Amino acid sequence: MPRCTLIPLPDHQVSFQVDGAVRLRWHFGPHYPRPFFHPLTGPASGLSLTRMGHPGAPNHDHHRSVWFAHEKVSGVSFWGDDTTARIRQKEWLAYQDGDDEAVMAVRLGWNDGHDPKDLLEQDLFAALIPGRERETLMEVQAIFRPAATQLEFGKTNFGFFAVRVAKAISAFFGSGVITSSTGAVGEPAIFGKTAAWVDYSGEQPGGHKEGITYFDHRSNPGHPTHWHVREDGWMGASVCLADPRITTRIEPLTLRYLLHAHRGTLDAKRAGEVFDAFARRPGFELVKAPAKHTAYGVKRKA
Repeated sequence: MPRCTLIPLPDHQVSFQVDGAVRLRWHFGPHYPRPFFHPLTGPASGLSLTRMGHPGAPNHDHHRSVWFAHEKVSGVSFWGDDTTARIRQKEWLAYQDGDDEAVMAVRLGWNDGHDPKDLLEQDLFAALIPGRERETLMEVQAIFRPAATQLEFGKTNFGFFAVRVAKAISAFFGSGVITSSTGAVGEPAIFGKTAAWVDYSGEQPGGHKEGITYFDHRSNPGHPTHWHVREDGWMGASVCLADPRITTRIEPLTLRYLLHAHRGTLDAKRAGEVFDAFARRPGFELVKAPAKHTAYGVKRKA
């Protein structure tokens, strides 16, 4: 069997495993307003580096670990839980195991809750890549195709790819430190500024130091992106902070991100190396019937 495997589970879940140990899990149950990943396991502690919800604000339960959402999709908010808008997994396209990586491809529908027809579809590729000493690299690629000729993602700092870190490594509730690729440290110095990556590191229970570095790919529009970060344990790439973005059926919006669950506190030199490797790595594409008994497969673009 390959080292990296994807295991479909009951209750609308998929387990991402390396050598039989869970590193990541995908949740797409219809009782949630939108799908999400949880946990993202820390390499030193074995505990999740992310959490469900805000440690001190019950009106932030829409913060579900690691997820995709946006506040202004043709004027409709897909961000909070207080609207009829929903993101649903319509189908899984591929579960592909391998020694170097395991890749899941799924198709999501974004619906405003009023029209039976979705506003757009999102093809999501999520790859689990094992690193050294049980470190995990989680690479995602999202392709947004509107039902109409084009669709506007409005100007906002809320969207697209969001991360709520564990309480222990948040700056306010724990020992965490937020650092950007520019060398800036802390929320006031990073919020709304541009950077190639942002890191959130701290100390987990048991004295284990670890964290998450969140990378923006060079191919993303507006790279280096603006960042929405908070000392309470939140970080997200804000693609639309400065301007709205348009996606069309002919030229759909494609976004690529990488999360590195690493040991120790931030090593800026190593983060730069991971960023360069990510920048060189080709994106994903679906291929038809690569083997018997399969409908789709995934490959890296040439």
